[in-house]
Amino acid sequence: QVQLVESGGGLVQAGGSLRLSCAASGRTFSTSTMGWFRQAPGKEREFVAGISAIGGTTYYADSVKGRFTASRDNAKNTLYLQMNSLKPEDTAVYYCAADRSGLPTRLRYVYDYWGQGTQVTVSS
Repeated sequence: QVQLVESGGGLVQAGGSLRLSCAASGRTFSTSTMGWFRQAPGKEREFVAGISAIGGTTYYADSVKGRFTASRDNAKNTLYLQMNSLKPEDTAVYYCAADRSGLPTRLRYVYDYWGQGTQVTVSS
């Protein structure tokens, strides 16, 4: 069992930055692929960024590529998402998720565990 707790969300002006954190409990963090997803009001939850356990490969949605950076600290069981040059369309609840396979994936249904989410609001 893995428990995930996100933090770091808030209100920021367009062009600003935020860093989200996701603290994980359990022994499988280092072998799990970790992902960030987001869900805006009235929209489906969408993939944002991921980092695999095998090889530490990072991959991003086209909408955030070059602005967001995912990283992980396996010693601290923590996942991060550095978000720069934020835009109003980045406003959403951001969720972290864990996939026990350890392989890169963007598919929401593959992820086994989810956090409760943290709100990010970007004002124009």
